[in-house]
Amino acid sequence: MSESMPPASPGDHRTVLLRGGEVHSPADPFATAMVVERGHVAWVGSEGAADAFASGVDEVVDLEGALVTPAFVDAHVHTTATGFALTGLDLSSAASLAEAAELIRAHAAARPEDRILIGHGWDASRWPERRPLARAELDELTGGRPLYLTRIDVHSAVVTTALLDLVPGVRDLDGFHDGQRPLTGDAHHAVRAAAFAAVSPGQRTEAQRAARAHAASLGIGTLHECGGPQISSEEDFTGLLDLAREEAGPRVVGYWADLDVERARALGALGAAGDLFADGSLGSHTACLHEPYADHTGHRGSAHLDAATIALHVVACTEAGLQAGFHAIGDAAVTAVVEGVRAAAEKLGLARIRAARHRVEHVEMLTPETIAAFAELGLTASVQPAFDALWGGEDGMYADRLGAERARTLNPYAALLRAGVPLAFGSDSPVTPLDPWGTVRAAAFHRTPEHRISARAAFTAHTRGGWRAVGRDDAGTLVPGAPADYAVWRTEELVVQAPDDRVARWSTDPRSGTPGLPDLSPGVDLPVCLRTVVYGQTVFERPNE
Repeated sequence: MSESMPPASPGDHRTVLLRGGEVHSPADPFATAMVVERGHVAWVGSEGAADAFASGVDEVVDLEGALVTPAFVDAHVHTTATGFALTGLDLSSAASLAEAAELIRAHAAARPEDRILIGHGWDASRWPERRPLARAELDELTGGRPLYLTRIDVHSAVVTTALLDLVPGVRDLDGFHDGQRPLTGDAHHAVRAAAFAAVSPGQRTEAQRAARAHAASLGIGTLHECGGPQISSEEDFTGLLDLAREEAGPRVVGYWADLDVERARALGALGAAGDLFADGSLGSHTACLHEPYADHTGHRGSAHLDAATIALHVVACTEAGLQAGFHAIGDAAVTAVVEGVRAAAEKLGLARIRAARHRVEHVEMLTPETIAAFAELGLTASVQPAFDALWGGEDGMYADRLGAERARTLNPYAALLRAGVPLAFGSDSPVTPLDPWGTVRAAAFHRTPEHRISARAAFTAHTRGGWRAVGRDDAGTLVPGAPADYAVWRTEELVVQAPDDRVARWSTDPRSGTPGLPDLSPGVDLPVCLRTVVYGQTVFERPNE
């Protein structure tokens, strides 16, 4: 497995007993204590049995009633862009075009030395003006400096004239729009490459450190970095993997979205996968659909890969011992992926394809037929429940783009689980924020009730599911022998969700023998992370706790 591990340190080899809390472990649903030795879980059990270990360990940690769970795995992250959103210009909170303009003006004034301004998060569909900032407006707000400003879905961007001037020939590329409309397609990819090439190495490393530190503060122990030539740069990708090997923090598993399989291997990627675009996004009208958009007459989005190309890539990755994977959101894009993977299975045999654990990102528009195909082909669905929380519902962006009837079919997590499709949860940060408990809540309380899954299943998808998605079945749970990746939480009483058809009831009946989880009902405060540990090494500790 190609992954970045935290550096070895004396702390990795110390034996630690945690006791006096609640340990979420399938090995013992009533566990209150855990022993960690040489970076792995050595034992979980009851308080009485813990006495036998107390004198033989290097450290005893009194949990004071806190909850210990496996650390979360965020299965889809753009780490550097996340860091820029944390340290720079973030427009996700802007409620209007005017608010966005003021944030841009203030950021430009506060960063006079930056060669380029990087921003993210605008969503004109939520603004009263219903339009993005025009190029002339951005030029005035920035004083004529280069600015790259992505829409919340990162599939389109508005930019200043100064940035366009850094990209010769951009006006002739597909997706270039003069004036007010955002850039998409090849034009967007070209300006994105120029923007990130203009970022200094110091800016990039600062952003990566900020993103990893923030992830650790949220109980995230592993990030799946989804890079690629249309997303970031080789220097960004390898720099992040190097940083994660050299500095303590969440481990990083790298995916490089490139049809050049050997290039992905050379860069240290686990797969030529992640955001290898079969299509775009619904918000930018670039997701590829079988039927036209409801709010864009006759338009069906953009197809970037056909089934034949997908089949060739899956064969090449399988034969090279790497994972293949694709970004697919629209139903036509998902169909192309299924047809391509099935063609690869006909060439190499179904068993080899299933064993390779290829994955598909987002997969929002599914049908019973494509869900059955995912199960048959052993494809992992790497999904983002926060998308539904943000854009779902009768009045959300999905309904605007697709109409209410089609919108209600999106993100059918319950149907995927019933079919036996492996789920791995992520954020696609900075598209939606790093927020693991919020992600679990979003899946358990999906805006479309028939798509809801239990909190336990959602929690598993955000912990063990992320490990399984990289080919590891021995991690993501607190059982003896597993890597000691865990988080300690301050939370209220633990409950066990006992779902009926609407997944709407909660039970605290101890006879179930099921480890409890925090109450994630809407409106209830989410758990607070007190400590995050990766491979036995503390990578975050909340001050004054």
